[in-house]
Amino acid sequence: QVQLVGSGGGSVQAGGSLGLSCTVSGYTLNIDTVGWFRQAPGEHRDEADLVARIIWTSGSLVYADCMEGRFTISKEDAKDTLFLQMTGVKVEDTDSYHCYGDSKVGSRSWDQGTQVTDSL
Repeated sequence: QVQLVGSGGGSVQAGGSLGLSCTVSGYTLNIDTVGWFRQAPGEHRDEADLVARIIWTSGSLVYADCMEGRFTISKEDAKDTLFLQMTGVKVEDTDSYHCYGDSKVGSRSWDQGTQVTDSL
């Protein structure tokens, strides 16, 4: 099992930029995919809320259509840390963001969640 600790987030103005990070620890050899979901207040989190994901070993990337070109997911292997750089932030991007990791046997772990809020 892996543990994930998210950081970053905070307040951002529309059109601004913000970064999130997520440090992965534990049995990282068993990781298949990592990434972020986002969740609006009072709503359930489901697969349609995927922001971006990255294959742990190959580095292949997948983005939600509405975020491609504005958000960039990356991974620093030496630190087992992934990053989400958000640019051109829109009001509808202000949600809680949840870093996740899927193992090769299908289990999923989550971080504690990070809030992105509208500073206006």
